[in-house]
Amino acid sequence: MGRGRVELKRIENKINRQVTFAKRRNGLLKKAYELSVLCDAEVSLIVFSNRGKLYEFCSTSNMLKTLERYQKCSYSSVEVNNKPAKELENSYREYLKLKGRYENLQRQQRNLLGEDLGPLNSKELEQLERQLDGSLKQVRCIKTQYMLDQLTDLQGKEHILLEANRALSMKLEDMIGVRSHHIGGAWEGGDQHNVAYGHHQAQSQGLFQSLECDPTLQMGYNHPVCSEQMAVTAQGQSSQPGNGYIPGWML
Repeated sequence: MGRGRVELKRIENKINRQVTFAKRRNGLLKKAYELSVLCDAEVSLIVFSNRGKLYEFCSTSNMLKTLERYQKCSYSSVEVNNKPAKELENSYREYLKLKGRYENLQRQQRNLLGEDLGPLNSKELEQLERQLDGSLKQVRCIKTQYMLDQLTDLQGKEHILLEANRALSMKLEDMIGVRSHHIGGAWEGGDQHNVAYGHHQAQSQGLFQSLECDPTLQMGYNHPVCSEQMAVTAQGQSSQPGNGYIPGWML
């Protein structure tokens, strides 16, 4: 009679279990060796006992290379298949993050405008108030600095205009002085000429006096009116001796 079928279940007897493990382990290692030699296959075998002891077999000289080859063949296809799903999941997470930030910024903007303040508690309202105060101080500081810069520019322009006005005033005063000098010289020359001319005219009037008579000469005839005037003139001149007057009829 042949050997009966062995039921596959855990051997309860500890000694029998250890004996069976040793026999089956050696047979498995032998079969792995035979497979690598007969079929020129790369075979690696790893066995751990129930006590944690390691038993291994490798048809090549390095077990790690065989394990790395196993990893590349086993997990590369899984990574390729899972890559689009991972990228999609990462993109969705990034979308959710950006969406949350966008909604948060919108809510903060409405709160800064004084809207949707009902859901906020006292601490959040105080924080919002401090934020508004800080923003207001910053705006006022920038506005003040801008006004100071404008004031400095205007003061510089004012100084430039004052200097230009002063230069123009000095130039105008110089022009007025030169013109006054020329006018004064012309008046002085005219006065001297008038004085000389008046003195010469007075001397001429002292030497010569016109006769109020008819200047028409008539030989051998004496006009009665002219003769009377000449007589009066002669009497007047004789009453004032030494004046050097020569009657006109004696010339």
